Amino acid sequence: MQAGIINFQDNDNAILGRGTEAIRIEIEALQKLEQSLDSNFVEACRTIMAAEGRVIVTGMGKSGQIGRKAAATFSATGTPSFYVHPGEAAHGDLGMLVAGDVLLVISNSGSTAELHSVLRHARALEVPVIGIASRPESLVMRHADVQLCLPAAREVCHANIAPTTSTTMQLALCDALAMAVMDMRGFSRDGMKLLHPGGAIGLRLLPVKDIMHTAKSMPLVTVDARMPDVISVMTSRGFGIAGIVDAQGALLGVITDGDLRRHFDVLADVTAREVMTAAPKCLDGNMSAEAALELLNDLKISAAFVVEADQEGQPLPLGIIHIHDFVRIGLN
Repeated sequence: MQAGIINFQDNDNAILGRGTEAIRIEIEALQKLEQSLDSNFVEACRTIMAAEGRVIVTGMGKSGQIGRKAAATFSATGTPSFYVHPGEAAHGDLGMLVAGDVLLVISNSGSTAELHSVLRHARALEVPVIGIASRPESLVMRHADVQLCLPAAREVCHANIAPTTSTTMQLALCDALAMAVMDMRGFSRDGMKLLHPGGAIGLRLLPVKDIMHTAKSMPLVTVDARMPDVISVMTSRGFGIAGIVDAQGALLGVITDGDLRRHFDVLADVTAREVMTAAPKCLDGNMSAEAALELLNDLKISAAFVVEADQEGQPLPLGIIHIHDFVRIGLN
């Protein structure tokens, strides 16, 4: 081994040091990017908002992979978008770009040869071009109506070749565009729910009413029920809780395992009214599963009733949800 060269194979500290160095370099680049945002960023967002068509994203190599992710993020947050490979575009896919679209071109050098045909076609159609590149005088920037210039920063690679820092900045800048435009559209959780019916996001946004237990599954007893009967209902339903309702079916309180322990000595002689915890924490059926799970965890409770107010504003139990139900659907 040559003098001065670290043997990474046998040096854990050197490996860890290289990893932290890589992250630090990219953090510093992102800080430069943050400070570089100006009126051009605002113009880019307004250009996307004004488009009658889609955001067409293109880029070659690693920039193209960032472009695919950017198109997916735009589409998932209310801005129709898709990626076009610049090489394939020259062989017929130029037809995917039409008047009314916006073209977002991503290139570190800004001089990638494969981008020529896409840029020329955009100009012929008078399609606005948003360019993301690190060289202000490059091909992409000369064709761009809106220039988003990446600040000068070295790649993490010691040879300053492997796309690392540059692609991190590209990704962050595209995310910033998508999020700003998303907020400009007023795109809400309801919109996200419509576009994400499946997968992890879909589970998080799923309304509680879609997974709650209803009807005969609910452990409900009247306020005058004797405690042995209450315990029987709690045991048979398996939620570790009983809901206490009045004659009109409104939820007055709950009895939990903790309430049973606190009143253990008198359980044979009292009614549900005397043991229950009044005004319990309840859930709204339209609350997302993610928000409901977070609330149960914050309150340190394992189950809660889902209620809906009647005409007098009294809480009527619609269902019950247990923390295990979230695990059952894959949310934890």
